Amino acid sequence: MTSFQYWLKELRSEFLTGSITPVLLSTALVWYETETWNPLLFTLTLLGVIFLHLGANTANDYFDHLSGNDIVNTEYVRPFTGGSRLIQRKLIPPGTVLATSLLFLAAALIVGIFLVASAGAPILLFGIIGIISGYFYTAPPFKFSHRGFGEFVVGLGFGLIGIGTYFVQAGTVSVPCVLVSLPLAFLITSIIVINEFQDSKADSSTGKKTVVVRLGKKRAVYLFAALTTASYIPIIIGTVGGILPPLTLTSLVTLPIGLKAILIARKFYDEPRNLTPANGLAILNHILTGIILTIAYFIAA
Repeated sequence: MTSFQYWLKELRSEFLTGSITPVLLSTALVWYETETWNPLLFTLTLLGVIFLHLGANTANDYFDHLSGNDIVNTEYVRPFTGGSRLIQRKLIPPGTVLATSLLFLAAALIVGIFLVASAGAPILLFGIIGIISGYFYTAPPFKFSHRGFGEFVVGLGFGLIGIGTYFVQAGTVSVPCVLVSLPLAFLITSIIVINEFQDSKADSSTGKKTVVVRLGKKRAVYLFAALTTASYIPIIIGTVGGILPPLTLTSLVTLPIGLKAILIARKFYDEPRNLTPANGLAILNHILTGIILTIAYFIAA
């Protein structure tokens, strides 16, 4: 494996779809409403959220190592849980990982300054929430993931990506923007929850009291199911209420993916390897739902 491949693994770049998808969706919504878009602002927004995401990924890898969590984790399932494992394998020094995180966050800050200058001061609030929810997910002093609500803090942060993208392009926040941001926020939170199942033993032993640790795996399945199914409710309400175009209902075709993930979680919640398909399906559900909603808006425009 080359150094480049090591760094791709360290950055966990395969999960960037979590932040890219809401940017694409909100941009499609702006196009649907106005038939305009600003390529520069779109590019800056995309770069900013990618830098934030990569900064959060590397920070979490570093602080999970620092707490001893990744060291004692023997039930992780790559690539979904357990971090990159590159620090544990002594392939990248911990200090380098932390420095990389701070570098990406600094890059996000620089992009944010340009966005504030172009789109207004409220963008600063979106950026601050993004940095706090991502970096301090595992970093002190907040350690949101250790307190049993980190999943929801991150879900809020990812939901605000869509709202912030819309604000950058449109200069305001609308009800349709909030409604289409909610499904991806729910689904990203469901991904975090299901990925905590395999890590729960290590999390519990190191004082990382995630929501799965606090609820227990069996009860946490119900939370995963609730988040997955709730993601479709804003689309249904918005369409029935005439707020969203009827084509957005096509996103309901991903419901069977979510239901299959729930069934697997119910059956194998305490079997790390057998649970793995649920991890993958949760991610697939998020990506496809976002893509279908994005395409629906472009077609409806």
